[in-house]
Amino acid sequence: MNIKQLEYFIALAEELHFGRAAERLGMAQPPLSRQIKQIEDDLGALLFNRGRNAITLTQAGERLYARGTAMLAEFNDIKLEVRRIGQGAEGRLRVGFVGSATYGILPTILKSFRASYPDVNLSLIPLNNAQLHRSLIRREIDIAFARPALDDAEITTRKLGDEPLVLAVPDTLDLPKGAVDLRNLAGETFVLYPEFPRPSFADFVLNSCAALGIELKRRVFTMDFQTAIALVSVGEGVAVVPQSVGSVQRTGVRFHDIVNPLAKTGVSVNHRLDEQGVHVRNFVAIAQKVARKTF
Repeated sequence: MNIKQLEYFIALAEELHFGRAAERLGMAQPPLSRQIKQIEDDLGALLFNRGRNAITLTQAGERLYARGTAMLAEFNDIKLEVRRIGQGAEGRLRVGFVGSATYGILPTILKSFRASYPDVNLSLIPLNNAQLHRSLIRREIDIAFARPALDDAEITTRKLGDEPLVLAVPDTLDLPKGAVDLRNLAGETFVLYPEFPRPSFADFVLNSCAALGIELKRRVFTMDFQTAIALVSVGEGVAVVPQSVGSVQRTGVRFHDIVNPLAKTGVSVNHRLDEQGVHVRNFVAIAQKVARKTF
């Protein structure tokens, strides 16, 4: 007995009339009678008592109806869930991101996605660029927010926009208000991140300074953006960070524009080249829409 035959049986069990059941199913009565007879033969049990004026369920028929309706309801629920996942309305999306992205465009993208697809479960995973790359290749995440991008033939990168760099300094450092000249701070300790693996955002900062003829002689490396800002707040040094980071007030930290225009830092959304999931497509579309309004 297959699912279609179970639907035939349930219709007849509820109508207890071949004509009404056939009409409900959109079929002629003789084929329905043959299907019910085949079900009984396959199961080796009489399901209906057929009287001259009425039919009734046998004990076997009653048991099949009780179990069959529950089974059919579960099957229909499965079809609905699978269809909704296929349409992107339900399911799971795993998003990896660099820490500094939480101060920029990422929160707006997440809010927009949740508003459009409230039943999709978002897993948010903070990672550095190297971890993002590895996790995408291993299919441990579906989307990666990187700064500036992930370079791999197996990964599709969509640039969302660029933003300037600013200087984070401890509030105990005596500096005039306004933009600062990095050449006047070359003797300060610069907190760079991450330390490993390289090349990284740390090298991006070092190369940007070197392009302007500025050598950062005193360097402290740390593993992530959050630790770098924490070190700045306690006076261990200064740090070059994306401009969006400066939009959030931090105790013990001031943010200054930089007189010497460093290369801008970009943010991108990345996914595997062979990714076919509708959730990823929907997320990327929303990310690009938000980026067009933001940058």
